[in-house]
Amino acid sequence: MAGRLVVRPEGPAGPATWPKSRHRSLAMQSRLHHAVPGGAHTYARGPDQYPEGMAPILSHGLRAHVWDVDGNEYIEYGVGLRSVTLGHACPPVVDAVARELGRGANFSRPTELELLAAEDFLSTVPTADMVKFAKNGSDTTTAAVRLARAVTGRDMVAICDQPFFSVDDWFIGATAMPAGVPRPAVEATVRFRYNSLDSLDAQFAANPGRIACVFMEAATAQAEPEPGFLEGVRRLCDENGALLVFDEIITGFRWSPHGAQHTYGVVPDLSCWGKAMGNGHPIAALAGRREFMERGGLRTDDDRVFLLSTTHGPETSSLAAFRAVVAEYRTGDPVAAMESAGARLIDGVNRVVADAGLSDFVAASGRSSCAVFSTFGPDGQPSQEFRTLFLQEMIDRGVLGQSFVISAAHTEADVDATVDAVAAALPGYRAAIEKGSVDGVLRGRPVAPAIRGRAHPRRV
Repeated sequence: MAGRLVVRPEGPAGPATWPKSRHRSLAMQSRLHHAVPGGAHTYARGPDQYPEGMAPILSHGLRAHVWDVDGNEYIEYGVGLRSVTLGHACPPVVDAVARELGRGANFSRPTELELLAAEDFLSTVPTADMVKFAKNGSDTTTAAVRLARAVTGRDMVAICDQPFFSVDDWFIGATAMPAGVPRPAVEATVRFRYNSLDSLDAQFAANPGRIACVFMEAATAQAEPEPGFLEGVRRLCDENGALLVFDEIITGFRWSPHGAQHTYGVVPDLSCWGKAMGNGHPIAALAGRREFMERGGLRTDDDRVFLLSTTHGPETSSLAAFRAVVAEYRTGDPVAAMESAGARLIDGVNRVVADAGLSDFVAASGRSSCAVFSTFGPDGQPSQEFRTLFLQEMIDRGVLGQSFVISAAHTEADVDATVDAVAAALPGYRAAIEKGSVDGVLRGRPVAPAIRGRAHPRRV
């Protein structure tokens, strides 16, 4: 399917110029709501995260482009919720997976591939002594919490005020969507602020001898550690007898193949990995110090921890994908490619935004390998309505993404076309700012936070 890239030079479109070939996506989205709660298997992929009636149902992707079931082609950002760093259908990864498909997928004993993949991981992440594979990040983060509780004999978890760590009770109970989580689980999780050692120290003081682990991302797209912060977290954990756990699910293979722990030089006790490990194929990992990881094994005299035991954790095609990813990072430099393309994108977007006189209302920012865009209303505050307007205009111009998170497959031409699409979208955004409202310009209801207590304001 060749598809087509929709690029219009004008400002916001009315229904008359809305692409005519969206009917299959709309019909399939309706069927998805009938079969799948929320209409998607991941809340962040839900139709409520996109302008109403404009969430495409995709058929396939290649490099940095995707096609929907109506044949429309888009330059894609966000790339599999940040899981694709080498581009869709990366040939070496596809070839590695294809070689395994005819050899069997799952067996009653470990395969040689499990050993080789584990050795690849530990040579890539030398700050870890042992690793165990799984299929999704939540399994690994929950295993880390269970292990920390067993090691310390404590029940509480101190989590950083960062967006997401797990679908499980210990984290979801601390969000705006705690329905179904027992109160003891809710009360066992406390929060501290990023770049605030005082807030973490206060939690240790308020809960003496109860915090099993400190759980955090070393950095995010928009938040870098201030000098001494991560070192201070490490020190507070050591002084208070808690384990330090880094969530490397986004930062691993995007900040560095060795993780953020390598980038910032602070080594956690345990770390959790996923997303880009398999370039979109389902694989995740729990890694850490031998003295702790062995509690889930057979070389311990302590009480054993049911660490990770998954039927599909050692499935062969994903392990093959991971090994191919490692090989690509060893022979090339995908991180440098993402940083270069991302910097070009950030600079280009902010240049055309400044040219349009909208620097107070639209901005591209963040780490260049993991960039985001911010949208503000007439009052200068973050606005879901204006975010939705920006998404609407970008989708109409063939750019799909809830962020500007890039891959190594994005070319200069992809980036320049995206900057051109932003420039073409800005006159309509400016008109809405000057009017003080998106009324008459935004088609449908605005997007809503993925994690919220009620289906309103995007109830279907």
